[in-house]
Formats: sequence, structure tokens, C-alpha cells
Amino acid sequence: MNTDEFQPDPELKDTIDLPRIENAVREILLAVGEDPERPGLVETPSRVARMYAEVFSGLHRDIQKDIKVFEEKGNDEMILIGDIAFYSMCEHHLLPFHGKAHVVYIPRKGRILGLSKVARIVDTLSKKPQLQERLTSEIADTILAAVDPLSVCVVLEAEHLCMTMRGIRKPGSKTVTSAMRGGCRSDARTRAEALSLINRRRTD
Repeated sequence: MNTDEFQPDPELKDTIDLPRIENAVREILLAVGEDPERPGLVETPSRVARMYAEVFSGLHRDIQKDIKVFEEKGNDEMILIGDIAFYSMCEHHLLPFHGKAHVVYIPRKGRILGLSKVARIVDTLSKKPQLQERLTSEIADTILAAVDPLSVCVVLEAEHLCMTMRGIRKPGSKTVTSAMRGGCRSDARTRAEALSLINRRRTD
């Protein structure tokens, strides 16, 4: 499949102004001294518009569509969903940052999320102009609101292209952020157990 064949969700057709994005990209090309009419760039504005519709689709998607709750009575042990790949755009420079998310939570009264739904929550929340710190908190708060768990711990580790391809240019440097809710925030032993579970996963 040609990756340039992406078409926005029909539900978003009135929220994403593709022609306006195309015009803006042409202006940027002109502003940096390029010719948007040369063969290699003629289709670039439309490609970028479709790409932006995809990478910013989280702005318009209802996060509730990503949530499916199951009842699993007696399940009150820690659940880890680790190594969830994500890609987002730094809102300061509109350059990507990408990495892995690790989510640990302890269910309350057997209410659990479908495993794929946790990954979908991460994906949707990352698809908008973001800060890593905010994204980490939004994932934790979404899970908290969805299943009211006893504890939530979210850790994100990411590489930011605004640091690696420009500015200080330090390839391979990672930023790690965490968000704790419930017992993971208030109880040192619960927090240590959650972080130990995540760290063991990261070093396997």
C-alpha cells in the first residue's frame, strides 16, 4: 500500500482543512527559497496535508472510542502493558518525538481495559501537538477515569528530533517522564513495585 494514499477519517472531513495546509506548505517552501513548482515538490503540499491529517488526528478523535472495559472478578494484581511504540509531534518545533510507553495499573473490583485499548489510548493521545510531560499525564488520567484503578503508573521514554537533528544535536539521548496516580503516588512500596516491573521489562 502506498503510504501517501492515507485519507482522513470521513468523520473528520469538516475538521481538517487540507487545502489550507497545502497553501501553508507552499508558502513555507517559497519562504525558504525553494520552488514549489519544480518536479520533486509539486505534490509535496498535498502529501504533507494528508500526513498532517494523520499525525494530528488525535485532536478530533473521541478518546472514549478507544476504551473498552471488561469485568474480571478477583483480578487485583498489577497489570503491565509495556513497550508500546508511539510517535508524536513536539508542539514547540513541530518535529517528531518517538519512543515507548509502559503502563502499569492495579484494577479495582476487577475492572480492566482490553490490552489493545491501552495501546490505542497511547496512540490517540500522541497524535496531536504534544509535550512528553503532558502526554504522560494524559495517558494516566484517561486510564484513571476509565476504570478507576487502585493505582496507575505510566512511564514514557522518547527521543526528540528537536534535540537530535537540530539545536544541541545529541543523537540517542532519551527523555524519561512518569505519571503516578492512586497507590503508585501515595504508597512507596506500590510505586517501587510498579517501577521495578517496568525496569525489568526495559532491560530484558
